Amino acid sequence: MSDSPARAYLILLLMPLFFAMNPVIGRAVVDTVPPWTLAFLRWFLASVILLSIARASIRAHAGALRAGAGTVLVLGFLGMWVCGGLLYVALQQTTATNTTLIYAGAPVIVVLLDALLSRKPLRPLQAVGVAMGIAGVAAIVLRGNPGTLLSLRLNPGDLWAAIAATAWAVYSLVLQRKAIQAVPTLVSFFAIAAAGTFWLLPFAAWETWREASIPTAPSAWISVLTLAVFPSVLAFSAYQYGVKAVGPSVTSVFLYLMPVYGIALAITFLGEAFHWYHALGLGLVVGGIALATRSEMMDTMSGTEMRGG
Repeated sequence: MSDSPARAYLILLLMPLFFAMNPVIGRAVVDTVPPWTLAFLRWFLASVILLSIARASIRAHAGALRAGAGTVLVLGFLGMWVCGGLLYVALQQTTATNTTLIYAGAPVIVVLLDALLSRKPLRPLQAVGVAMGIAGVAAIVLRGNPGTLLSLRLNPGDLWAAIAATAWAVYSLVLQRKAIQAVPTLVSFFAIAAAGTFWLLPFAAWETWREASIPTAPSAWISVLTLAVFPSVLAFSAYQYGVKAVGPSVTSVFLYLMPVYGIALAITFLGEAFHWYHALGLGLVVGGIALATRSEMMDTMSGTEMRGG
């Protein structure tokens, strides 16, 4: 099947569902498997899966991977250490619903950082969209009560989740570097996952030394394997494919489906409550993303049509 906008958009519709599984499964299992151990096992298994799928291609592009080792290490730290281990630390202290909605603000941060780095001023609608997105995340973190900020009663888990969302935005931009774009998606993703496993290893070893954290229950291993396959191999591969096929701004637009999927999963499988400030935050974040990324998406789609896609 040839690469086409239709194929890219179909893959990108599934991508946020796979990503949304991470906070839900993570919240369910993080009390059984400590956060750094959970992240390490997830990405170690993902690396093994990727190696088995793309071994020949990885060997063929070994030189390019060595040349881009610095970028790969940065991406492994951002994507797997911060957005993996630190996110699971957050899930020990907050809900999957909160984490999903906060993470949904990442596309807005992508637009803001992209404008700052390229030194291009935001268009008026983009500026409004960025402000709405940030306000939506703030509504969730503050539980709809600005007095929470004044009394310093913020939930640390929500703050860690916000840091992880920012790291994801930086990851999305670093992913555009030539060293990564020059090799096939599965090859670069294997290298990034392996680098992330490297960053996570000492923290997982510390947890194992402190509390014998390696899981023994079959249900825990099923959860770890599910994390390795769906929100890891499939979700990240789909994301990197989207960045190459339609660009980071358009790819990030599809992440606004993540809160829809994530909330449905959290309510169905974890029994979490959906509060009014979640609805407010969801509306602001999704509306903000739509405004902030509309022009990039239209430009990309127009360019694709001009190329006969």
